[in-house]
Amino acid sequence: MLPLKSKLTCTKINGKIMNTLEKIKFHIRNKIKMQNNNSMHIGKNNRITNCRINIKGERNKLIIGDDTKIRNVFFEIIGNDCTIEIGNDCLIGENSYISARENFITIKIGNDCGLSRNVKIMTSDGHDIVRDDIRINQAKSIKLEDKVWVADNVTILKGVNIGSHSVVGINSTVTRSIGCHQIAVGCPAKIVAENISWRSELTY
Repeated sequence: MLPLKSKLTCTKINGKIMNTLEKIKFHIRNKIKMQNNNSMHIGKNNRITNCRINIKGERNKLIIGDDTKIRNVFFEIIGNDCTIEIGNDCLIGENSYISARENFITIKIGNDCGLSRNVKIMTSDGHDIVRDDIRINQAKSIKLEDKVWVADNVTILKGVNIGSHSVVGINSTVTRSIGCHQIAVGCPAKIVAENISWRSELTY
């Protein structure tokens, strides 16, 4: 583990470099391993606790917007010029795993998104698959647009885009992109409803 000074030198809160007390509080609440020449940008009014953040390589970024709640999530960036970006007013549940690997890869989660427990988002297989001496499983970026709900135990694989106001059902594996205002469920996930939207409030 790198010393505190190295890990948090580039960390910002609300666009400003963290002061020493803010760095210590953030470090106490989370476990951070970040090599030099990488950065974190943390917005305001967030609750980020019990998270593991592992950033290796160069010029990588973890960006978290405002008013976001994240608990017990593992963020992993391994490679160069990669970014994980979380929008404003998001919720990410416990035991989720968000991994951007390789080079020039992005995971972008829009505003007002809800990710429930045990959600996995991965841009890479973590190993090569080779055919005729050519790698056939390159990493690909992932994007969730604004107002996406992802239920418990969902896995979202490389190259997937999920449109705004869409829902992914429990225990699903998403291997193909989903449009706006759709519900997808299953393994692999398939569209089962369209022209929908969702809201956080429960109507009794």
